Amino acid sequence: MKLANKIALITGGTSGIGLEAAKLFRDEGAKVVIIGSDAQRLKDAERALGDSVTALRADLRDPEQIDRAIAEVIETHGRIDVIYANAGAGKAAPLEAVTREQIDEQFALNFTGLFFTIQKAAPYLSQGSSIVVTTSFLNAVGTPGLSILSATKAAVRSLVRSLGAELAPRGIRINAVSPGPIDTPFATKMGLPDADLRKAGEALTAAVPLKRFGTVSEVAKAALFLASDDASFVTGTEVAVDGGMTQI
Repeated sequence: MKLANKIALITGGTSGIGLEAAKLFRDEGAKVVIIGSDAQRLKDAERALGDSVTALRADLRDPEQIDRAIAEVIETHGRIDVIYANAGAGKAAPLEAVTREQIDEQFALNFTGLFFTIQKAAPYLSQGSSIVVTTSFLNAVGTPGLSILSATKAAVRSLVRSLGAELAPRGIRINAVSPGPIDTPFATKMGLPDADLRKAGEALTAAVPLKRFGTVSEVAKAALFLASDDASFVTGTEVAVDGGMTQI
């Protein structure tokens, strides 16, 4: 088992990539704690994952709630070995329609919440621990209507390099997994009408060299690689799981 006896904390663990990663990390021997903000999705995730996984409710836009969640993990387990900072959200809007509230909301979760999750958990990480974050193919390509979401993911990519340099002396690794178009509920939360979602999906499929959407399992497996000792000499990098979209 790649994560035997590890304590793994996964944010955004109630659906999509995060939920699949929680299942995979659990099956690979980790004691998994997931964090989500929606009470019903947390209950659904608990049922899907079983009693061996702990589900905590916290809004990562609020640093005090992050503090409480981390304190609960430490009180129960005493340490953290793996952080998978996966929580994120986005809203599609053209340039002229972007509001200050949309900017603040997306950066608050995708960047600030991710940063403080890592910052507040870092004192409980030891040599050999691993941090994985979710970025996106959007940090490498220009996509109309997704300027703010793309900017948050580019900021996270930069953060991985900076924190990689800062944490390396402690023997702690940090890397990013960068999904391309993935079959998850994420797109349905972006505020686009169904017809526009369908058109966007068709255009994305055509743009992917492998001519299909990826699966949550394929992204979770990449996150597992980065979290495990299989990637013990890998830090500061980004693994693209995008069917070649940003590479070919």
